[in-house]
Amino acid sequence: PPLLDAAAVDLLLLHVCLHSVRPCSNGGGLFFCPQSPNAPSILSSKDRTAYHFQPPKNWINDPCGPMYYNGIYHEFYQYNPDGSFNPNTSYNIVWGHSVSTDLVNWITLEPAIEPDTPNDIKGCWSGSATIVSGDQPVIIYTGVIDIEKHQVQNIALPKNRSDPYLREWTKAGNNPVIQSGVPGLNSGQFRDPTTGWIGPDGLWRIAVGAQLNGYGAALLYKSEDFLNWTRVDHPLYSSNASIMFECLDFFAVLPGSNNGLDMSSAIPNGAKHVLKMGMNFGEDVYVIGVYDLKRDAFVPDTDDSRLWPRIDYGNFYASKTFFDSKHGRRIIWAWTTETDSSSDDIAKGWAGIYSFPRTIWLDNDGKRLLQWPVEEIESLRRNEINHQELELKKGDLFEIKGIDTLQADIEIDFELTSIDDADPFNPSWLFDTEKHCQEADASVHGGIGPFGLVILASDNMEEHTVVHFRVYKSQKNYMILMCSDLRRSSLTPGLDTPAYGGFFEFDLEKERKISLRTLIDRSAVESFGGGGRVCIMARVYPVSLVDDDHQPHVYAFNNGSATVRVPHLRAWSMRRAQVSA
Repeated sequence: PPLLDAAAVDLLLLHVCLHSVRPCSNGGGLFFCPQSPNAPSILSSKDRTAYHFQPPKNWINDPCGPMYYNGIYHEFYQYNPDGSFNPNTSYNIVWGHSVSTDLVNWITLEPAIEPDTPNDIKGCWSGSATIVSGDQPVIIYTGVIDIEKHQVQNIALPKNRSDPYLREWTKAGNNPVIQSGVPGLNSGQFRDPTTGWIGPDGLWRIAVGAQLNGYGAALLYKSEDFLNWTRVDHPLYSSNASIMFECLDFFAVLPGSNNGLDMSSAIPNGAKHVLKMGMNFGEDVYVIGVYDLKRDAFVPDTDDSRLWPRIDYGNFYASKTFFDSKHGRRIIWAWTTETDSSSDDIAKGWAGIYSFPRTIWLDNDGKRLLQWPVEEIESLRRNEINHQELELKKGDLFEIKGIDTLQADIEIDFELTSIDDADPFNPSWLFDTEKHCQEADASVHGGIGPFGLVILASDNMEEHTVVHFRVYKSQKNYMILMCSDLRRSSLTPGLDTPAYGGFFEFDLEKERKISLRTLIDRSAVESFGGGGRVCIMARVYPVSLVDDDHQPHVYAFNNGSATVRVPHLRAWSMRRAQVSA
């Protein structure tokens, strides 16, 4: 056959890369071999993240009660002191406690709350922290009182407010402050009280996640002193979209302003409210709407739960926000699970990390939340590399060199040379975006896209993760598909390796550029598309991580028909954050 030209060679290399099939020699030719069936298991310390928060050892899950108080950031979290396994069977779940001055480096303290009373004897589960009257931190949390998992809500207060780290907490004498005696309430699905907020009547309010009459509900409670609570006779919000609302969050936002709002103060006119709910025990969705003060109820802008956006379209759950009074912003983070086996977790001695703290605010149009890593992350950057005015034609791969590809922060802008080639958008894709990411993966040519990053790629391309965009033309505007495809991220069998995805609307006539920022942190890949319109957190465990002789590769690529320009590409190696015990 005739020799392949350069473009065809590039396309063939991309095909090998994006299908992650092993190139094998066969008489000088090239054909595609299946994955190796005997890959090593995940027991490497190199999987441990360098700058995403995790305590020195053991299991963590939900973040609880984050707050900024007297110059210190406090992070509490569900923690198993007995090991790196799920504590649901042992019921010994405590509130772990770490502190920081910069949200990057952490000091690990002794647990703040432990199950030692009849009101929490089967575990101190998730909850929130509220700063009452300006200087009094109060924790409200769920206690499980028996093996049937009946749930109640309890209060804890700092023993010594002059201790800058608030190491010791004392439980209120009138615990449980809220019990489950509500008609139609499933007492085993009644948990995760929110941070408190002040109403126009001066009373404190919280919401508690529940299953009420078989449906999800956010039950509303009022108090004068934050210690004695009375249930309001209607929920803050309920819906048949889920059988249970858990891991609730409720906060106010101003359209187009990245300034946070303090829920313990008066909320300005023009603000919207966000109700975030954990649904289907794995997806954090949110609803933007209005808090009707007369009815004391949340009224969503849309009741079509099929179109409720997710906070993050990847491995991201039980998210919690807090108001950072130091910088006047609202910050969010969430639990990210391991996706290897429980036996691997036990062998590693740790399980669970948190997404990097993000600032969260409402877009100008008031329809979507935006998120971006807090600026303190930049203190970890080193060895910047910078490329400008690159051009990626169909089939092009551009290797990003000069950084630590295991620990990196990459910012890249994609500028479209033409928007006429966009494929038509099918609204049905919105209802199963992951399926569409699988079908329209990075090896499938499109009009505009796929283009993006290939990261943590092994030398022979057997292992890689792809984060990419596609551009579609809808009736009114353009829809951007963002995917984080993990299906070829590791040769290790038995891992959960989905193709995550989400859509966002984009005015390409005005903006022209689509941004992508990806944080690579060994087994964590956290991506922000379109300025934070869609975020995808992922966990990957490449076998190549255990190989000291080979650094994984990172590429920018384009596999669409239309040429894509890259006016700016900046990348940094990332230092390791300090987590001291």
